[in-house]
This record gives sequence, structure tokens and C-alpha cells, in this order.
Amino acid sequence: MTLPAVDADAMVARLSMIRAHLDERAWRLLLGAEAKALGRGGITVVAAASGGHPDTVAQGVRELDYPEPIPGRVRRPGAGRPGLARTDPGLLAALDALVEPESRGDPMCSLRWTTKSTANLAAALALQGHRVSARTVAKLLKESGYSLQSNVKTAQGKQHPDRDAQFAYLNDQVSAFQDSGDPVISVDTKKKELIGNYAAAGREWEPAGQPRRVNVHDFADPALGKVAPYGVYDITTNTGWVNVGTDADTAQFAVASIRRWWTTLGADTYPNAGRLLITADSGGSNGSRLRLWKTEVAELATTTGLAITVCHLPPGTSKWNKIEHRLFSAISRNWRGRPLESHEVVIETIRAVTTTTGLSVHAELDTTTYPRGIRISNNDIATLEAGQLHRHDFHGDWNYTLNPVESPTRPQQPT
Repeated sequence: MTLPAVDADAMVARLSMIRAHLDERAWRLLLGAEAKALGRGGITVVAAASGGHPDTVAQGVRELDYPEPIPGRVRRPGAGRPGLARTDPGLLAALDALVEPESRGDPMCSLRWTTKSTANLAAALALQGHRVSARTVAKLLKESGYSLQSNVKTAQGKQHPDRDAQFAYLNDQVSAFQDSGDPVISVDTKKKELIGNYAAAGREWEPAGQPRRVNVHDFADPALGKVAPYGVYDITTNTGWVNVGTDADTAQFAVASIRRWWTTLGADTYPNAGRLLITADSGGSNGSRLRLWKTEVAELATTTGLAITVCHLPPGTSKWNKIEHRLFSAISRNWRGRPLESHEVVIETIRAVTTTTGLSVHAELDTTTYPRGIRISNNDIATLEAGQLHRHDFHGDWNYTLNPVESPTRPQQPT
């Protein structure tokens, strides 16, 4: 077969430019017109140039030959297969019963204990006599208002009866400290992170088809290990300080982080401060029941000369801690999709964190070794209770002040 002479590159460029501006029918008619103009063999040439099927081009040729045009229609009358929702009236109800969030469908259905993917849903519908593909299931779900959803952490579990009262007390303490010009900080340890070329949650812009290559397995590097970022967020000045530890997340590490914040930033920001308020979770390395935490805070009070008040958030409310959504969330956004290949990457990425509200963050690496398993005896805690530790009248297990030890040159700070 002899094909007509044609500039194929010019045709490809011409069709590519106009394709996005045409609906299905207009596109067919254009392809048909190109093929008719080329004559014998034109359908094959136009199909190759447009990337379409020869049948589509041939249909355009036939529609050009219709005695009368079909105004306002993309397809000819009667064309197209009716949707399954029309031919199978019970399909939508059966699909809705399978994905309904409360009953999760028939309790005897095996889908109840499997992932609700479109493939599994299509298979379950087939067992009920509905012939449908996974692609059609996805289309029907979207039309019915369903979408892919992740779990949302909102269920708090059993609430402490004094939860709201503790938050009110904590807010009153924060206001009192801020009114007197004394510092108020929110503290916590961020999730530990593997250091190395490991996969990181989230996505980052890269050249098309060139994703970042990372290790297949997330086995900790013996030399780099993990880091535990302990954060100190100054609620008043909207500044953060992160002590990136390479060893255990202990109470010693937690208080050492606060000490580093005070000597690096706090003392200069609050030169006339006589006291400090710390808001912290009830668990972890700064837990309300941790004897070592109280002992270390008492030592910090003595070395700084500050009367340090600690107010713990009620159990089960750690996500309400200011540092979580004021500092840690911004750090997570800044390093999403980016492997934390070295300690330097961690530090510099944290230092680069900013927000529209003016947050600024400082970070330092802490390579100190913090021993595990330090025990505080009953005698030691009794001595602390009799001297430096003053428990507040309201929930003294959550709210307490540790005063500095008196010295001839420095009077004891008021509680």
C-alpha cells in the first residue's frame, strides 16, 4: 500500500496543540477531516500521529459523511453502554452496605476482616451476584460521596474527671507567670528518628521520574543510630530550642535540654526572672510520677536560682501540649520526604524551620551519654519532699514547685 506524502511531525505538533480544546466529537471530526484530506491510507497515518485508535478516526470519517449533522451531541443517539447503576438497581445498595462505617456490612461477610480496597469490594459484590470491576467500584464510590480516608486521632479514651479543671488551673498559672514577665515553656521529646538514607514520610518536588533512592530496609545504622529531639518551646516569645540527643531519652536528658535552653537563650531573654513555669506531659522522660525528673529539676532550680513550677497535662491529652502543634508539627513539615542522612541534616533542617506566625528555632547536637536505670530511693525523695518540693493544693501530683536551695548570697524564691 502506497501512503500519501505527509509531514508527520507537523501533523503531530498540530494535533497536540488543539487536542485539549476539543470535546470527544469535535476531536473525532478533526481526525476524520485529516484522514479524508490525505485520501487512501489516511486513517492509518492520522491514527499514528494522534495516538488514537484507527476505529476512532474511521468513525470521524463516517460522521463527516452523515447526511445531517447531529447538533449539540458528543455521541450519536443511543451510543454508549448504560451504566451498571441502571442495569443493576441493587448494586449501589449492596456497595453501600459493604463500606458503611458502623455495621461494616454483613457480619458473616469475609470482607469485614479485610482491607476495603476496590478489588476486595468488587470481589465481595461478585459473590452477591453483581458483576462489577474494581474501576467501576471506585467510580461508584466517588459518585456516592466516599473518598480514601486515613485514621484520625480524636478518640481520647477514658477521661480523668479533673481534666478540664487541670487545664483551667494550668491556664491560670500561665497567665500569672506571663503577667509578671517570667518565662513559660512547653517541653516534650519528639518521636525518635533513624539517621541514614531511609525512607521519610511525605513527598518532595523532584524531577519527573527521578524519585530519591533510599534503602529498602530500615535497619538502624550501628554508627549513626537514632536521635531523640527534645524540644523547649517558649510560649511567650514564640521561639523553639531543640536538643538533639544521640543517647537515651531519660529524665537527665530532659532536664539537661532545659538547662541548655536556659543558658543559651532563656537567661538572656529573661534577665530579671525569678521563676520558671514548665508545662509537660504526664508521661515520658518528664512524667509526673518520675522521681528522677523531680530530682533533676530540683538541681536545676538550685543551679539557676529559679523557683521552677511544673504543671503536667492530664493523662491522655499529650496532643494538647503547645509544643506539639506550635513547634513539632512545623519541624515535621520541614523535613517531610527528606531522608535524615546525618546529624548535620537534622540540625540544619530544624534550624531552618519558620512559620507565618514568626516562629524561630535553634537546635544543637547533644552527644552526651545518659545512663539508664538510675533509681531514687525513698529516703532521697522524702528529703526532697521535706525541703525543695512544694506540692500545690490542687492536684499536687500534677502541680508542684521546686525551690532553689537557700544560700547566704541568694534568698529563696517565692513559690
